Amino acid sequence: MTDSTSAPEARDYRDTVFLPKTDFPMKAGLPQKEPAILAKWLEGNLEGQIRESRAGREQFILHDGPPYANGDMHIGHALNHILKDMVVRTQTLKGKDAPYVPGWDCHGLPIEWKVEEQYRKKKLNKDEVPVEEFRAECRAYAQHWVDTQREQLKRLGIGGDWDHPYLTMDYEAEATIVRELLKFAANDMLYRGAKPVMWSPVEKTALAEAEIEYEDIVSTQIDVAFEIVESPIAELIGAHAVIWTTTPWTIPVNQAIAYGPDVEYVLFSLEQDAYPPLTEEEKQQHGWSWLGSRVLIAKPLFTAFMARLWGKVPVVDWPVGDDGFSSYRTFKGSDLAGTVARHPMHALGGFFARPRPFLAGDFVTTDSGTGLVHMSPDHGEDDFDLCKANGIDPVFAVEGDGKYREDWGWLGGQGSVINPKFNAPDGPICSDLRDVGGLLAASADYKHSYPHSWRSKAKVIYRCTPQWFVPMDRVMTHIEPKAPREQRWESEGGAINPAEEDLCAAPTLRAAAMHAIDRTRFVPEKGRNRIGSMVKDRPDWVLSRQRAWGVPITLFVDRKTGHYLNDPIVNDRIVAAVKAGGVDAWSDTRAQEYLGDAYDAADYERIVDILDVWFDSGCTHAFVLESGRWPALVRHDGGTHSADLYLEGSDQHRGWFQSSLLESCGTRGQAPYKAVLTHGFTMDSKGFKMSKSLGNTISPIDLMRDYGADILRLWALSVDFTEDHRIGKEILTGVADQYRKLRNSFRYLLGALEGFTEEERITDVSAMPELERYMLSLLADLDAKLAQAVDDFDFNSYTRLLSDFCNEDLSAFYFDIRKDVLYCDLGPAAPLGTDTRRAYRSVLDMLFHALVRYAAPVLVFTSEEVWGTRYPDAGSVHLLEWPNLDTLPNLRHPHESGDAELASAGSALGSRFRGNDEFMKRWREVRQLRSQVNEAIEPLRREKIVRSSLEASVVCDNMLASEFTWAELSELFITASVERRAGNVVEVTPTTDHKCGRCWRHLPEVVEDGSLCNRCETVLDA
Repeated sequence: MTDSTSAPEARDYRDTVFLPKTDFPMKAGLPQKEPAILAKWLEGNLEGQIRESRAGREQFILHDGPPYANGDMHIGHALNHILKDMVVRTQTLKGKDAPYVPGWDCHGLPIEWKVEEQYRKKKLNKDEVPVEEFRAECRAYAQHWVDTQREQLKRLGIGGDWDHPYLTMDYEAEATIVRELLKFAANDMLYRGAKPVMWSPVEKTALAEAEIEYEDIVSTQIDVAFEIVESPIAELIGAHAVIWTTTPWTIPVNQAIAYGPDVEYVLFSLEQDAYPPLTEEEKQQHGWSWLGSRVLIAKPLFTAFMARLWGKVPVVDWPVGDDGFSSYRTFKGSDLAGTVARHPMHALGGFFARPRPFLAGDFVTTDSGTGLVHMSPDHGEDDFDLCKANGIDPVFAVEGDGKYREDWGWLGGQGSVINPKFNAPDGPICSDLRDVGGLLAASADYKHSYPHSWRSKAKVIYRCTPQWFVPMDRVMTHIEPKAPREQRWESEGGAINPAEEDLCAAPTLRAAAMHAIDRTRFVPEKGRNRIGSMVKDRPDWVLSRQRAWGVPITLFVDRKTGHYLNDPIVNDRIVAAVKAGGVDAWSDTRAQEYLGDAYDAADYERIVDILDVWFDSGCTHAFVLESGRWPALVRHDGGTHSADLYLEGSDQHRGWFQSSLLESCGTRGQAPYKAVLTHGFTMDSKGFKMSKSLGNTISPIDLMRDYGADILRLWALSVDFTEDHRIGKEILTGVADQYRKLRNSFRYLLGALEGFTEEERITDVSAMPELERYMLSLLADLDAKLAQAVDDFDFNSYTRLLSDFCNEDLSAFYFDIRKDVLYCDLGPAAPLGTDTRRAYRSVLDMLFHALVRYAAPVLVFTSEEVWGTRYPDAGSVHLLEWPNLDTLPNLRHPHESGDAELASAGSALGSRFRGNDEFMKRWREVRQLRSQVNEAIEPLRREKIVRSSLEASVVCDNMLASEFTWAELSELFITASVERRAGNVVEVTPTTDHKCGRCWRHLPEVVEDGSLCNRCETVLDA
């Protein structure tokens, strides 16, 4: 039989506690959710709403640097546009009118090269296609990728005027570029001259420095002997001056030999006894026929020269008569003036029979080679300048495709000069030199860095061709000097700023640009020195390119005088025609139309070169910021058209930043920007540069498909983007975990605030418990730091501060401590909750409104989801402004109209929430003690002596313990009890108190497990 009596069942109090509820899911599902949010923004014209809400406010204008429209968005695009979006959104959040107009660079080789690739696949010759047809294909190709990249960037959550981007191939843009060029022409800031420029034989055009990248290669190095035929020093006649070069292809264009005036040279005879024994094969290989010959080289380079010549290091360190050298003599470089040599190929006659004079060159060093440098004015800047100064002109022997002219006396029609086989020790150049006894040594083993086209990846050369230049050091008489203002200051007893002294007269372009750099803010600051050093030493700006897809250099040159026509009426006709019909308007058939009745087209050469694409993009400030086509970009106050910020990769110090600077300074005398922000490059997880050939590229399109755009945004804004940085699977896993924690913080806030009403709110901060006042003080501190990070464009700190606050101050501290109050301080006797619970929920509401705003520029989709979960009819989170903490409790959302009320932009940064230094110091120490208590509890938890901290009794000796009651400390530590005892240790033992059946706390007043504590009895009115 069984006992009919049984113990009464313990009361289940679960229905009496508050459990957070929210529809906001823990699992994000961003790849599926984000496109729907984006579609809602586009359907509701969110960009138009933002513009309307900020109309008339203080402006912040970021001018978009145009990417090339020639492929899918890559990870660099993603980082760059996320940073720009962060700038625009944070400035908008701070109440400013910060429009974003995206743009694309549509001209130039990147696109022309791709269209040519398509032609080559079809076995078509681009030169046989009508140029208008070719340009039309380039235009269509560019438009395709504009449309493709536009959708990809929108998917990334980048806000902006996507329906009205600027394109450099728009007719109006092309006309503006022409107008800017003609301003240079009108102000005598253009000239045509023949100078060596970087030239791509593959692409058959000049290249700018920004279009060059350097790669390590192995080249052929040769030592070539030039017989001396005249000299003030009789002993030199009949000897051989030895030059060394790694570009054998330039020997056929040699015209002189340079020496260093202060270098010590030695003339010596090559003798056998000074060297190790050589085999017959080695003798043939290393020019044994030169034994007994006298050669001239720089004395410090003797050992290296002999090692190249014999393939072995000589026995002696220096040639002296007793060691096998029958004669030697040293000379100072300046003694060589008046010496003349002859080319090894002099027997060919003509050009090669001309004398090769010795010229003094300050650039000659003894770092490598022989200390004698062969001069080819066609193929080197130093060569050109030195030869020009001595009346030696270039001969234009190498054609645009890298081959020698058909009529050239040596190797005519052969090449290409960048072909390694052409320059090899057994190639035609070395073979011919060897046959005439002019080659001392040749080996294909010299490792060095060499310039390549970043598009074709092929080697480039210096090639002298007629090009159009903007002079850097010609006085710009059209730019007003600073003299009047400085003179007024000087007359009042002041002094001219030495840095601006060169601007007290009409400045040169270089001086104006350097002055503008001094007045520009650079983030990071090192950018100032980088662009400054480039501008300080740069040569004249080469504007011309020998291609088809671009804006033409719209000049007519008088065939008799060589001067270009500078007629404002003609210029206006040209600009109007380009505005109506684009670049195709510049043609021979319309030349007379532009020249009008005043000039005869037969008397003028119509220039067919196009502009450097960097000039195109350098003019975008004129087209985008000044045209009025985008009213949001027009300064309301009628002030300067300079953008507040340019933001691009650090490589743009030599690219867009510099071309924009030079274009604007050359036409307006000032920079087109007030500040420049640069970012580094994205490497793979191991720190290697991404490359298709290495197979380590990461597609942002794939990342959005797998992770979602917000994860990619969080990564971009978490790295130190001012330096080179990394991305990879492990890194993104960590970012995803960071995102999960942020998402859970918002999920907790939404659940904990379920049912919150204004009746429940406590607005008197002084009436709140000290913990709430402490958290509001932390919030005020966070607010100030985030605002400073926005001003500093320090988005890495911005994101880290936000994450750390949510993780460490909220989830691991505040939420953890107050969850007991949230769950249990609500009941029949306290329908609005206890005062502590009301204060907690009031603070949670303030935290929610602040944090969702702070997060909105970073997690654009998630913050919208968070906001919409709580306020489904209140409009977009991106219409809100920076939280004003002093007025935040008075916000009401949503209004009956469904619109969100916007807080004042002029936040006082929560001044009434701030605790004093002693208050904050005390709470820092409390948190340190709390960490010590948790560390002491953990071993008991692992050994299952206690199952949670609620079962732990703590004993500690700490001065702080005397400032709080045991109940307050127990609440802060989430323990059963806290006692004070002498001894600088923290001790933990299992509690002997019983467990409340509702709140699960172990308290002295609980008579048995399952019964209620005093607090729960009161709340339930038991």
